[in-house]
Amino acid sequence: MALKRELRLRRSRDFQRVRQQGRSVASKLLVLAWAPTESDQVRVGFVVSRRIFKLATRRNRIKRLLSEAIRPCLPRLRGVDIVLIPRREALEVDLQTLRADVQTLLRRARLLLTDEAFGRQRAAGRSVHKGR
Repeated sequence: MALKRELRLRRSRDFQRVRQQGRSVASKLLVLAWAPTESDQVRVGFVVSRRIFKLATRRNRIKRLLSEAIRPCLPRLRGVDIVLIPRREALEVDLQTLRADVQTLLRRARLLLTDEAFGRQRAAGRSVHKGR
């Protein structure tokens, strides 16, 4: 199932802002770019190059896989726009491998809330993203 509309980056200028003004980390499978926002909202976008994946069906498949890979992490993210850019090798791995890679990149970028901070926000009654 796709991410809710309010959880997705949709405008070209938002993607450009993240890529130009944000920071990034990379792995063998993915590039994760992010930029802080003024709200607590988290939005995620996917950029899948035609140069890497020629067929639209393959580009769409990797977007669906990335969407599912980041979904479990959404409740532990706050106030950031994220762009995920897959590399060619990403199409050859399964969902569990992509999920682990996304979590590793989010930890390296220090974007995931710690267990303690996550618990405090839940106790304070802040909404937790359901992603559905």
